[in-house]
Amino acid sequence: MNFPFYIARRYLFSKKSTHAINLISAISVLGVAIATMAMVVTLSVFNGFHDLVATFFTSFDPQLKVTPAKGKTAPSDDPILTQIKNLPEVDIAMECVEDQALAIYDDRQAMVMIKGVEDNFNQLTHFSEILIPDKGAVVDLHAANLEFGIPGARLTQTLLKGTTGWPDYLHIYAPEREGQLDMTNPEAAFVEDSLLSTGNMFNMNQSKYDANYIITSIAFARNLFGQQGMLSSLELRLKPGSDFDGVKKQMKKLAGDKYLVEDRYEQQADTYKIMRIEKFIAYVFLTFILMVASFNIIGSLSMLIIDKKEDVVTLRNLGASNKQISKIFLFEGRLITLGGAILGILLGLLLCWMQQRFGLVALGNSSGSFIVDAYPVSVHFSDVALIFITVIAVGWIAVWYPIRHLSKRLLDNSKEE
Repeated sequence: MNFPFYIARRYLFSKKSTHAINLISAISVLGVAIATMAMVVTLSVFNGFHDLVATFFTSFDPQLKVTPAKGKTAPSDDPILTQIKNLPEVDIAMECVEDQALAIYDDRQAMVMIKGVEDNFNQLTHFSEILIPDKGAVVDLHAANLEFGIPGARLTQTLLKGTTGWPDYLHIYAPEREGQLDMTNPEAAFVEDSLLSTGNMFNMNQSKYDANYIITSIAFARNLFGQQGMLSSLELRLKPGSDFDGVKKQMKKLAGDKYLVEDRYEQQADTYKIMRIEKFIAYVFLTFILMVASFNIIGSLSMLIIDKKEDVVTLRNLGASNKQISKIFLFEGRLITLGGAILGILLGLLLCWMQQRFGLVALGNSSGSFIVDAYPVSVHFSDVALIFITVIAVGWIAVWYPIRHLSKRLLDNSKEE
């Protein structure tokens, strides 16, 4: 057995001559454990919000989305897009035309994003699951020469006075793409069309969509924006069991520099980037708190060195080298760090489990005020591993120089004696 480690382990659990040293050692372990527990819980809460947001986008965003690298639209019969659609792993492919327009209803108006989709839109995503009031319904967006639209919940409140089944036409205006502007007749510079209500709105609990988007048929969008035979994006869903990363890589190879191929996370890159930055900042701040907690270990070991002054003399007389005696106290600090790390991770995982099971910390005082009643928690074991490595590294670095310096002074004093 490693001699310094054996002595350090004995010192950790043995009764000290002064009871305060045992108490300070316990406080040191507890300080590291609490800091570690805070890191586990905090990062798991960030993961919980990350996963929660991902479920919202799943209801609207496709599994894979192909968009032009330059410009807003591309020919729908482009051979590259045809090759991508015909890949054997592709289950559903849908063309989409999306652009901004002006919506007017009675005396209210708003800039909106018109998204024209094909009839298989609900098969591509889980859009029907966010419809209000007909959740789960499959809604037709066109019938004969009539066109229908489904607005977001917040847009319904601001533009349509909260009425899901508006009785009149919703007028949509888009700039005319061809010809010159006639200042004597400015209305001629716009293409006008109108939508009827399906009696539904959608609610994603995401302002980006709920306050701006109207879902309608692709025929309506192409006619409004003058994009016949064009598409803004090709949205795809793969067959179950497909190698997602492999298919995505193959699509990127086919797309070359002409098209972008994005998964759900890349489609919402800004949102997820902000969440990752927030999580990283929380990790950095908690690491600083952990460093402060590690100073308790230095105090505990300083007391131990003073308490074991006579033992050091004995060990020297028995033939222990200065390096071995220094390692005893270094191992002592590392054992305290290791014990605090393990205890903190276990406590953090326990708190996360209790939050998942019982919702101990609520988001609000009244049920239903938020999307979820309690803080969401998701434990990622890659984060747990990172926390463990961080705690061990910070603890060992924190005690290395001070203990080396203190033990050296102790050894010099023992020589003089």
